[in-house]
Amino acid sequence: MTGGFKAGTPLGDQTLAQLWDCTRRQGDMPGFAKAITAILSAMRGEDDQEFNMTRTVLSDPVLTQKVLRLANSGMYSAFGQHVSTVSKAVLVLGTETIGHLALGLKLIEELATTSSDATIAHIEMEKAVLAGIVAQQIAYTAESPHGEAAVVCSMLHTLGRMMMTFYMPERWTDLQRLAEQDGRGVDDVAPEVLGLSMEEIGHAAALHWGLPASLIKGMRKLAPTEDGAEVSTSDWIAGLSTMSAMCAESLWHDDPAGDDAVARLTESYAAMLGVAPANLMHAIEQAKVVAANDLTIAPLSRPAERRAKALAKTRQRAAGNKILLSGLADMRDMLDTANPGQMVQIALETVYKGLDFSRAVAFVRNRKDGHYAAKISFGEGTRNLLAAMTFDDAYEPNVFHAALNSDRVIFIENARDAKFAAKLPLWWKSSLAEARSFVILPLSANGQPAGFLYGDWDESFPPIQLSQTEFSLLNDLRTLVVRAVERRHAQEVVGGRV
Repeated sequence: MTGGFKAGTPLGDQTLAQLWDCTRRQGDMPGFAKAITAILSAMRGEDDQEFNMTRTVLSDPVLTQKVLRLANSGMYSAFGQHVSTVSKAVLVLGTETIGHLALGLKLIEELATTSSDATIAHIEMEKAVLAGIVAQQIAYTAESPHGEAAVVCSMLHTLGRMMMTFYMPERWTDLQRLAEQDGRGVDDVAPEVLGLSMEEIGHAAALHWGLPASLIKGMRKLAPTEDGAEVSTSDWIAGLSTMSAMCAESLWHDDPAGDDAVARLTESYAAMLGVAPANLMHAIEQAKVVAANDLTIAPLSRPAERRAKALAKTRQRAAGNKILLSGLADMRDMLDTANPGQMVQIALETVYKGLDFSRAVAFVRNRKDGHYAAKISFGEGTRNLLAAMTFDDAYEPNVFHAALNSDRVIFIENARDAKFAAKLPLWWKSSLAEARSFVILPLSANGQPAGFLYGDWDESFPPIQLSQTEFSLLNDLRTLVVRAVERRHAQEVVGGRV
């Protein structure tokens, strides 16, 4: 047994043993195992909690877009601000919210990529995604503070079905055949054939991968309570996840029979969720609109060709300027409340994504110790290089000190030019020499260098040219960071006088 789960029957034990064997033979979901470790670590607050969560999310482009879309969804419209960077999303929503979302999405993504039967697997995966969308819209309508947990529990509510279709498709086919012969559902015949219900398989899998206990509790199947009965937070989440999963099952085909089933569900769960049936139906209709953009094979979804064109359009280089503009908007919104470290983090994320850097690093000057040191980084392998990226603040004739002294953005198009080698310091050659081109954004406060942002491109990128517009946006970005630093300095001075 795994994670303390007790099946209770020899047949159930045998089913789980076969399931774990199948997952091991297919790699035991290594991508999810690695992701869950990073996400749980960030949620627990090891090292810098906010930045670790930002870096974990940014390592996955799909997850990045999902997080940003959630942060800008109606559920969080009370914040009244557009969110364009993951750094700001983490500050606005919190690491727990982002962590819950990331766990659910990473699991479904991993299951989809390891599927042995694309059609059956994707159907169950899309139903799970649809359940999450339904839960999100209902939680917003209910003005619930537990919306993000309900979204994840709704996506994981049918984890048992997903595990069977992805890892044991032959057994799943047998279940379907027997269910059809007996005129019953798969969930009804599963205990007889597998020794476990689908819900028990899902909970065993959740324990197997170390999902938080609060999420596992919210994944349970729960019938609607009687009118007027008191509903705990845990039961409300479980009730919404149950209803959302059942709605997704009915909505997926987008037909009249499914619509009738959804209407009955809204009547049944309205009192428990504290939302009128008409408002539940409106939320579900909104979910169907959102789902048209998220799903690929359900009848609800729009044609795949349109999705492909939309994706290609987002990858055009022109989007880089939009990312810089959006990041600047985030920074302006937070200028009066964010500390200098948070502003530096948002600025670094903005240039990293907006200019498609291979790596981006923020250096901070420690005047007392007389050196510059790398503090924050994005890009593969950069975390292991942080300790090596330190140098004295005493002037040396190299490109970094030149940028700091001139307080101007410097763009190096060919860092491998033999004539330029003498202007590159030893610390750069020993840590960042894979770069072909790079940019330095010096940060000077009160007339003195305070640090700088660095970003580079390796050989995998075509030759780089920055436009005048991009240079202008980078200077605007520098200005906002410096204002935050100078404001903090002024506060410290005033505080010292009191």
